[in-house]
Amino acid sequence: MTLYEELKARGLVAQITDDEIIDVINNGKATFYIGFDCTADSLTAGHFMALTLMKRLQMAGNKPIALIGGGTTMIGDPSGRTDMRKMLTKEDIAHNAACFKKQMEKFIDFSDGKALMLNNADWLLNLNYVELLRDVGACFSVNNMLRAKCYEQRMEKGLSFLEFNYMIMQSYDFYYMFQHYGCNMQFGGDDQWSNMLGGTELIRRKLGKDAYAMTITLLTDSQGKKMGKTAGNAVWLDPNKTSPFEFYQYWRNVGDSDVMKCIRMLTFLPLEQIDEMSTWKDQRLNEAKEILAFELTKMVHGEEEAAKAQNAARALFSGAAGDAEHMPNTQLSEADLTDGSIGILTLMVKAGLAASNGEARRLVVQGGVLVDGEKVAAPTVSFTAEQLSKGIVIKKGKKVYHKVSL
Repeated sequence: MTLYEELKARGLVAQITDDEIIDVINNGKATFYIGFDCTADSLTAGHFMALTLMKRLQMAGNKPIALIGGGTTMIGDPSGRTDMRKMLTKEDIAHNAACFKKQMEKFIDFSDGKALMLNNADWLLNLNYVELLRDVGACFSVNNMLRAKCYEQRMEKGLSFLEFNYMIMQSYDFYYMFQHYGCNMQFGGDDQWSNMLGGTELIRRKLGKDAYAMTITLLTDSQGKKMGKTAGNAVWLDPNKTSPFEFYQYWRNVGDSDVMKCIRMLTFLPLEQIDEMSTWKDQRLNEAKEILAFELTKMVHGEEEAAKAQNAARALFSGAAGDAEHMPNTQLSEADLTDGSIGILTLMVKAGLAASNGEARRLVVQGGVLVDGEKVAAPTVSFTAEQLSKGIVIKKGKKVYHKVSL
C-alpha cells in the first residue's frame, strides 16, 4: 500500500489540487509545510491531525517544515470564526512559539536536517507595505477573496481589513518558502482550502511554476462538532494545562460512534488491526476506547504516563479510588477550613469543578456529584479535616474525577 493509499484508507484526504501530489508524496519528493499560529502557549488535541500527518509523511521520506506563525498570529486567522481573535503582543507570541517547539519535537525528527522549523515573523515583519501591494496585491482578486469559505462566518458580523489580509499573508508564506527552502507543498485543515489555493496561484503567477496543496479532513464527532475540547475548554498537550490523566480520560470517553474513526485517523496502528477492531461491538468498544486513549497519551506524554493514566482510569471505573494519585488534585490547607471542616460547594469551587457556589449547588441537587463513589445527598454536606487528610475523590458528572486532600 502506498502512502497516499494509506492516507485515503484512514480517511485523512479531503481535497488535493491535482493528482501529481500522489507521485510526489509516495516517492518522498515533498518538502511540505503546515502552519501553526501561536495563539496559546500550548498545542491542543485539535492539532493532532496535523502533527500525526507530518509524522506519517516524514516516515515516508518527505521533509516537513513546521511553520511557526509569529507573523500571521499578529493578524489572526478568521477561518471558522464568528468574532475577531484576541490581539497578542510580540512577547506573548515569542513565548508561545517557544512552547510549540518543545511539543512538536515529540512528533517530528528535526535532527540532521530531516525537518525544518521556521517562523514567518522572520520575513513577514520586515515587509514594506507599498512594495507588497505592488508585488503581490495585483495577483489577488477581491471578488474571489470575498467568496472564500474562510471568510464566510466573519462576513456575517463584519470582516475587518486586518483579517482580510490573512489570506495574502499565508499565500506569501508559501511563495517565500518555495523560493528559499524548496517547499513545494502545503497541507492543512479543510477550512484552509481557500488560503492554500491562494499560495499555489501566487507561485504560478509570479514564478510560472507548480506547487501543490492538500487538505486533511477535520476531526469532528458524530454531531459535526470539532473534537479536542471538553466542557468548552481545549484539551492541551501541555501536562500542566491538561494532566496525562485528563488527557487519557478525554479519549477514553469519546462516543461509541467516534472511537474507530479516531483510531483510524490519529493512531499508527496497522490498518489490518483497525479493520478487525471495526467489527467490535458493545463491551469491546470500551476496549477500543482504552486502546485509543493509551496510544494517544503515549504519543504525547510517554508510555509510563500513559500506563499510570490507564491504571488510574481502570481503578475508578471498577469503583476503586486506590490509584487516584495520577488524577488531577487539589491540596487544601488548614486556612481553607472553617471550624475544622469545609462544605461541598466551597470544596468544588476551590477544586475548579464549579465556577461558583450556585453552579456547584445545581450539580449537587441534580445528583451529579459523588464523593468516594457515594452520591452527595445535599448541598449542605461538609467534610472534616480527618476525612480530607486521607484524601477524597470527587466525581462530577460521568467523566470528571478530582482528588482533594489536606
